[in-house]
Amino acid sequence: MNSPPNEPSPHRMQLRMRVYRGGDIAIGPGKIALLQAIERTHSISAAARELGMSYRRAWLLIDQLNRSLREPAVTASAGGAHGGGSAVTPSGLALIQCYRAIEDTAIAAAAEQIAALKRMLAP
Repeated sequence: MNSPPNEPSPHRMQLRMRVYRGGDIAIGPGKIALLQAIERTHSISAAARELGMSYRRAWLLIDQLNRSLREPAVTASAGGAHGGGSAVTPSGLALIQCYRAIEDTAIAAAAEQIAALKRMLAP
């Protein structure tokens, strides 16, 4: 049974671009999502909680990302009496924007093929 033509598709398309540096993922969807969460929360620990990961995992991802870039994507200040905090740098904001623009461009460029692929899927 096919869905009527005006009904939204039950299927969702997602492209997941990864940029490798050696054998490591330098930039990928998880690191971009973590950057966006840090931008919202101004905290690596709060961003980690929001994404359901440990602080250690988030810190390691940010450390790996920062080491992969010419300029750091995130700066952090230590906690203490007044608490710490993290900030996404201008370079990190540019990275998010560039990554999301590549995703949007790729999806737009492949729109016909994506539609054809979705028509092949069972409802």
